[in-house]
Amino acid sequence: MDVNQQRLRRDIEENAAFGAIDAETGRGRTVLAGTDANREARDRFVDRCEAAGLEVEIDAVGNLAATWVPENADPEAAPVAAGSHLDSVPEGGIFDGPLGTYGALEAVRTVQESARAEDLERPIVVVCFTEEEGTRFGGGMFGSSVATGRRSVDDALAVTDDEGVTVEAALESIGYRGEGALDVGAWDAFLELHVEQDTRLENRGVPVGVVTTITGIAHATIEVEGEANHAGTTGMDERTDALAAASEFVLELESTGRDRAEAGEGTAVATVGKSRVRPNATNVVPGAVELGVDVRDVEYETMEAIVEEATATLERLEAERGVETRFEREIDVEPAPMDRRCRDALERAGAEAEIDTLAMHSGAAHDAMRVSRVTDAGMLFAPSRDGLSHTPLEWTDWEDCATATRVLAGALAELAGADEG
Repeated sequence: MDVNQQRLRRDIEENAAFGAIDAETGRGRTVLAGTDANREARDRFVDRCEAAGLEVEIDAVGNLAATWVPENADPEAAPVAAGSHLDSVPEGGIFDGPLGTYGALEAVRTVQESARAEDLERPIVVVCFTEEEGTRFGGGMFGSSVATGRRSVDDALAVTDDEGVTVEAALESIGYRGEGALDVGAWDAFLELHVEQDTRLENRGVPVGVVTTITGIAHATIEVEGEANHAGTTGMDERTDALAAASEFVLELESTGRDRAEAGEGTAVATVGKSRVRPNATNVVPGAVELGVDVRDVEYETMEAIVEEATATLERLEAERGVETRFEREIDVEPAPMDRRCRDALERAGAEAEIDTLAMHSGAAHDAMRVSRVTDAGMLFAPSRDGLSHTPLEWTDWEDCATATRVLAGALAELAGADEG
């Protein structure tokens, strides 16, 4: 099966025009859920799906599902699905999401144009999930959380953005407030193609990665309370400096993350990516600091160990520095192993096409993570130049896009074929 690289490239490049930004280097876009740019991207995607003979349905939170029923397939059989998302982060790249969405459509068109189409027994669904990035309405993996039953339709529609606009109102304004909820649990399997957002494939010279596990994620807010005071008149031994204490915490967390990564497979990471200092004045001893903490690993036990050491560090700082601390864990998502059947199908598709693949974990969250909780899921990566993503500098060579899509097409054909019936 030969992927039409030019057709895939045209799809991604035309999609890149929606929400395009004026970047000094690279190509960027800002496509937030429920905006005009999002409507334009959706309209084109629906048009391309219908042109390929797929029937498009829209659920209540705007998830798009385009179904192809092969001539010899049972229309009532549990379908095989593939796809990703079309929304972006502010000033993001042109591949994150669209490669998976249009790659899935191109994979279907490739199978349609091949002899293997006659052997398929299951329908194939191309899906575009709403608000994967979580930029406008928060949380991330928004549409797939509804499709997997993790969040109710009513609760999802009531979520508001920073301006008080609800998801329901935003979707209605662009004409993509459908009915019901996409039932991901009814799928036989799901595959998601995505850019790697790291350098492992590039460094190894391998064109396709097959994901073994999607990392777990723990997010927490840390508050350190000291005492604000005059920077010039407060002696060094009279201070309760919240920022100095918080700085110790940051370094301790980094050290813990390094130790756990070295003791394991190098997949553990621990980050303080956000800070807020009060009163944040040069001539005032900081009285309070708020930190945002991100802990990830493919082993939940390791995540828990890092969190436990973080809380122990806070206890030590209270005793040694006289500060008061608070730890609040807002997000706690366990790692998501990808299904062995889906992984095998991807690896066999690579082998049959004489395309090298590399087994690897994902350090970022994706919709496949949600889907894996309710049905078999698999994921594959295409290389990211210099590992850059969420930036206009994000780039995946067109040949690599086509190569990964070819593997996806082969795996979809296998999963939907007679030997999988």
